[in-house]
Amino acid sequence: MTRAVLTGIDGSPQSEAAVRWAAEEAVRRGAVLRILHAWPWLSAANVEGLPAGGLRPAALRALADAAEEIRRAHPGLSVETAVVGDDPADALAAAGEDQELIVLGSRGLGGFSGLLAGSVGLAVAARATVPVVLVRADGTAGPGGPGADGPDRREIVVGVDGHHAADAVLDFAFTEAARRGARVRAVHGWDLVPVWTAPGWVPPQVDLAVQDGSEQAALAKALTAARAAHPNVEVIAETRIGGAANAVVAASAGAELVVVGRRDRLHHPLGIRLGPVTHAVIHHSAAPAVVVPHD
Repeated sequence: MTRAVLTGIDGSPQSEAAVRWAAEEAVRRGAVLRILHAWPWLSAANVEGLPAGGLRPAALRALADAAEEIRRAHPGLSVETAVVGDDPADALAAAGEDQELIVLGSRGLGGFSGLLAGSVGLAVAARATVPVVLVRADGTAGPGGPGADGPDRREIVVGVDGHHAADAVLDFAFTEAARRGARVRAVHGWDLVPVWTAPGWVPPQVDLAVQDGSEQAALAKALTAARAAHPNVEVIAETRIGGAANAVVAASAGAELVVVGRRDRLHHPLGIRLGPVTHAVIHHSAAPAVVVPHD
């Protein structure tokens, strides 16, 4: 099977940034780059009608222009393009089943600055069977290196549940770090769980130093297999009090990638299957966010 990185383009600055990012990743992986443009009006049933009769040639021209730009930047890269007459999220999720990676642009939601993902990105990240990367367009923390206030070397941040670690998430983070010559910052966020008493909910009486030592031990155990599989990857194991999402978002400044997991068995009546931590991280991460599905 041909190794490929899939990306989608819709003419927005976010999707253009995603195509460039995907091209660099395809070169890094020795894979084919596949660029897809999807919209329901581009279906075969609508090609002869209006407005699709004019839209399909325009879509083809946009794809050709994007492919030509990528080929000029990466002469040895194989680039394939396709137009699909379907809902973008449906088309990308379906086309991504046989790919190594899906890379999508991201845009803010509801006018709130700092929000990362749009509706298509969220839908694909929630449904895809392969890792999905969400790339922002402003370049503040792109794939080329750390930000101005970030670490002094290349770094992949991975969120780790020290008590229920996901092997697929850790393997992706460590493999990508090895591929990029980066180190891994494994972050485990924890918090105090309030207890119910007669006056109401109150913080538990816990020795924070002792509890943090316990969390550090759990994180070290969770990283054992990944460290053994990637002995040449430098690892920083970090625990932070304040919750998992806050910990990972705080660590994302200056990172090349932030890697989080999505449980395949996590279902929602509307079909979205992103847990609260992953949902928060992909909205607020300062770096491109990768959502890795796992059991």
